[in-house]
Amino acid sequence: MSKLMRLGASAMVLLALGLPASLAQAQNLTPYYGPVAAPATPPIPAPTDPAKAYPGEIALAVDVTDVARGIFRIRQTVPVAAPGPFTLLFPEWLPGNHGPRGPIDKLSGLVIQAGGKPLAWRRDPVNVFAFHVDVPAGVASLDVRFEYLTPVQGAQGRIVATPAMLNLQWNATVLYPAGYYADKIAIRPSVTLPAGWGYAGGLEEESRAGDVVRFKRTELETLVDSPLFAGQYFKSIDLDPGAKVPVRLNLVGDRPELIEAKPEQIEAHKRLVQQAYLLYGPGHFDRYDFLLAMSERMGGIGLEHHRSSENAAGATYFTEWDKQADARDLLPHEMTHSWNGKYRRPADLWTPNYDVPMRDSLLWLYEGQTQFWGEVLAARSGLWTAQQAMDQLALTAATYEYRTGKQWRPLVDTTNQPIISARTPQPWRSWQRPEDYYAESSLIWLEADQLIRARSGAKRSLDDFARGFFGGGGTGSRTPVVYTYDDIVKTLNAVEPYDWDSFLKARVLTIAPAAPLEGLKRGGWKLVYTNEPTETAKAIEAANKVSTFLYSLGFTVGEGARLTEVLWDSPAFQQNLTIGAQILAVNGLAYDGDKLKRAISAAQNSDAPITLLVKEEDRFRAVTIPYKGGLRYPRLERIAGTPDTLSALYTARTRPR
Repeated sequence: MSKLMRLGASAMVLLALGLPASLAQAQNLTPYYGPVAAPATPPIPAPTDPAKAYPGEIALAVDVTDVARGIFRIRQTVPVAAPGPFTLLFPEWLPGNHGPRGPIDKLSGLVIQAGGKPLAWRRDPVNVFAFHVDVPAGVASLDVRFEYLTPVQGAQGRIVATPAMLNLQWNATVLYPAGYYADKIAIRPSVTLPAGWGYAGGLEEESRAGDVVRFKRTELETLVDSPLFAGQYFKSIDLDPGAKVPVRLNLVGDRPELIEAKPEQIEAHKRLVQQAYLLYGPGHFDRYDFLLAMSERMGGIGLEHHRSSENAAGATYFTEWDKQADARDLLPHEMTHSWNGKYRRPADLWTPNYDVPMRDSLLWLYEGQTQFWGEVLAARSGLWTAQQAMDQLALTAATYEYRTGKQWRPLVDTTNQPIISARTPQPWRSWQRPEDYYAESSLIWLEADQLIRARSGAKRSLDDFARGFFGGGGTGSRTPVVYTYDDIVKTLNAVEPYDWDSFLKARVLTIAPAAPLEGLKRGGWKLVYTNEPTETAKAIEAANKVSTFLYSLGFTVGEGARLTEVLWDSPAFQQNLTIGAQILAVNGLAYDGDKLKRAISAAQNSDAPITLLVKEEDRFRAVTIPYKGGLRYPRLERIAGTPDTLSALYTARTRPR
């Protein structure tokens, strides 16, 4: 043991301050022999110079032909300028995911070579998305090979490859050099598709030879923002014929009949494009591609990009149109994100590359207004009827009237949820309130809209904010324009002078236990509960194969008669029921949804409680629920003697505000 180690930790501090060892020893300090922190890992080069371009051009070739096993094979050639330490990064913080969700666990078979000889690589033990390699002298480029092993079962993650279609997200198939902005790394990608498959995506095709598609040189930022859908059954539909800026609806399906749409269905999607332009102004894109999968096998998705969006709406989106209304605000939502989220972006959410942490504090505008406008555009375009829009609004309002978690958690804190939980399901949603910045914020923006209408004598509305804040397009530029909280307040005041700072702080930044339902009242409507669900609610229940008793007993029953949600502090909660419990019988009779509805109705005029026989894991028990409130399903009802300004919100526009 060295003399220094014998002195102990306190003496070491004295020495570090420049005091002599004799003084340290004279303090008669107790030596410290316990563990000390390991040395810090070597720093990974950070992107600090926005003008610094990476030298050379990365070649990226992705082979996705092995869809039977879901294996994507990647080969890269990465130029290097000098010998010495070199770090490659796998994208971790993904735009639109709002958190560190890069699928690093699916990367396998990594081999790095130089001049045909393998080089040893080391994964960083702290940032496991980083791979270090020492570049020998005289080496001009690295050959990098690996596989992206896509999930083959839902429990492993979202399925992105099936025998009939695939979704290629380039971020899962690229390693990039550390120390550079993503828009300063040049890359030339290509993809080898299964034989005969059609495709669509955000990249510009340079050539196609058979099933090998080569794309024009681009930057890493554009690559990651330009996913690809491909399929055996593929169709592309022009939604804005003759326009200078093309907009296409690109369809892939499990079977050929699933991509066939009726003319009136296509017309609604065409109107969506025009209503979006009337709301926001010209797009900030040179073209726009909806990528839409109709599938029972490929995983669901709704993800925004600047000039495209990834969407999966279920196999029967077109073939069972009347039953799929719940899915028809997906495309309006994702297209809205081209203006709100991709072009205009929160300053703390924008990052120079994909391994710098994002901050989500303004998602209540980014996602909250997108939720709001997605539903409005669904109604204005005819993807929804006005009644369906009202019914959806009633469901959202009821959710937050029963959201007990508002008692402890401010809305702004829910913007951290994608980072906290990586969007995993939560057991007590009504109390934990994960990601309420979507739907609760939409109610706040509804209130803002109705307040502007009332104060301006119906001369202005939130439409004016949307055009002023997200507009100014038409150039095709994809450079984001960032904003802060103060920018939001300033633009609202430009539309209608008001104390918007206090308005937002009271509803977003502080605890606000009451549901934000003032927008309904100002619009001439109120939330009520009746013993029959709306037609929209019935369709949603049927599509999701659930029976909803949330606002009576406090739970939802899914497939296999298992509870899929239990409200905190509800009658069911008071009887210790939780998600996963299986209902076997109602008042002594084998369970079905209609029997439970009859039992709830009968209990209103009876002294007998509702008795359920439930199975929880391997235990059986009888649960007695003393509830007499009857069936309760939300809907909107007009407030007599008040003007109906809410309906005006959902009316199609014929010209900009």
